Amino acid sequence: MAKIIRPRYSVEISIGVLLLIFALSFFLAFQIFDIKGPELNVGKNIYPGIVLISLAVIIMVLVLWEEFLFPVKIKPEHDGLTFRNHSSKLKTQLLIYLLIPVIFVIVYLEYEVNLVRFIIWAAICIVAPVAGKLISGIKNYNDFLRLHNDAIEYKNNEKVGLFTLKEIQHITLVKDDRKVLHKIQLLLTNNTEIIIDLDEMELEAFIASIDKFIVTHYGTLVKGTITSNN
Repeated sequence: MAKIIRPRYSVEISIGVLLLIFALSFFLAFQIFDIKGPELNVGKNIYPGIVLISLAVIIMVLVLWEEFLFPVKIKPEHDGLTFRNHSSKLKTQLLIYLLIPVIFVIVYLEYEVNLVRFIIWAAICIVAPVAGKLISGIKNYNDFLRLHNDAIEYKNNEKVGLFTLKEIQHITLVKDDRKVLHKIQLLLTNNTEIIIDLDEMELEAFIASIDKFIVTHYGTLVKGTITSNN
């Protein structure tokens, strides 16, 4: 059974935050429309359009705030743990994300808008999720780190490897100045050095669990940690 490894806000608090963002977006979205009367936009009630814009903002937040819909989980295997950017999550995020441009097209076609402000709102809602999450997720779609009881396996784009503990002389944990693990350095028995760069693999959410597993299960091989700013 998968286990949630990162505490998250309660459902009540999370929904409260989303409602607050929706309300704020609803209030600010008036500036997008060329209002001819208190509620009219060339004979149309603009409130449905404002609701659509506010929904687009909420969708953007849900894509960026992954843990609301996709709490960080790990699923134990018979001989260890596998850490990866789950493909099902990315597919769902992409489907949700596609609603954003659809909403803005509908609003543009159905209402008279202030073009400059409309473009600014559309750019923020459409670009932010892509820049923040989707591109990184697609780039690291197939990456994973698998920590077996007797081996370490990983894939980082074109870099791939499977090393049994018998092949490893020692393991060095490379941490940043905040003492957060970001690379795993393996020295093999043939004196080959392997660097597993967790920063490149979209595994930030699992760092604490990876660190704990390595120290607990590979304790005799772990020769210490080094601090790096890279």
